[in-house]
Amino acid sequence: MLRLETETGWWLVTHPDHARLAGAFAERWGNERFLSPEPRAHVLKGIARHDDGWLARDASPQITRQGKPSAFSFELVGKYSAFEEIDLADYLAVRDRAVRLIAEEDPYAAILISMHTYSLLNDHADRSTIAPTELPLLDEFLVGQKIFQASLMQQVASDPRFPAEQQAEAAVLDHFRLLQATDYLSLLTCVNFSRPANLLHPLPLRGGGHARIEVRSAGTRHFVLNPYPFAEESLTFQFPARHVAGKVFSAAAELQAGFDAAPVETLSVTVSAA
Repeated sequence: MLRLETETGWWLVTHPDHARLAGAFAERWGNERFLSPEPRAHVLKGIARHDDGWLARDASPQITRQGKPSAFSFELVGKYSAFEEIDLADYLAVRDRAVRLIAEEDPYAAILISMHTYSLLNDHADRSTIAPTELPLLDEFLVGQKIFQASLMQQVASDPRFPAEQQAEAAVLDHFRLLQATDYLSLLTCVNFSRPANLLHPLPLRGGGHARIEVRSAGTRHFVLNPYPFAEESLTFQFPARHVAGKVFSAAAELQAGFDAAPVETLSVTVSAA
């Protein structure tokens, strides 16, 4: 779940819906300066469905020790220190399920999801928030993801649908970076991030080279990107969310009742070149 505090409660967005928004960004990605992804369908599937493993968990929202919805929030942008709010074994199971669900139907897409998972837990996780006795569990999981990535790459290498240039390490890395970038832009959207940011990695340009994209807030869920990676000068995207009344909940069941009763509403985000 992702949360955004309001005057009377919280906007809550599920992980799968957040990922669909990232996929919508990726679908429109590319212009005279920035490359569109190829193999397109496989990359877009990896981006749009990289959080499918959260479906069951987000249907039963939990609370933190402070009674807030247990969710990604404004405070966690740029870091990953939420392990004290979730059982590590359960969390790793969710992440592993997200990879393996897609691997059954699309190994190329699953490679990108596994790379995203590995980066999140290896490059960005705050290990100080994990109990020392549980660190071996995390490290075993990371080794397993690398092994699984290698097996998926073997499947892709034997698939005649993918020419050599799409199997190349550099191409796969660029697609992973696009997942990271669109995922991050979706995270910024769902928490209405108002500080300057960037989309984490340099993204591939037509004719070679890469450029890092800076992000500036221009109002509620309106972001100015520079350089701008879309063909249209301004685009608006919609995504579903539920507003749950109340700031603190006495038990997960109370939050569950509010979540189930809340209608699904439509929020929007605008990205523009200026």
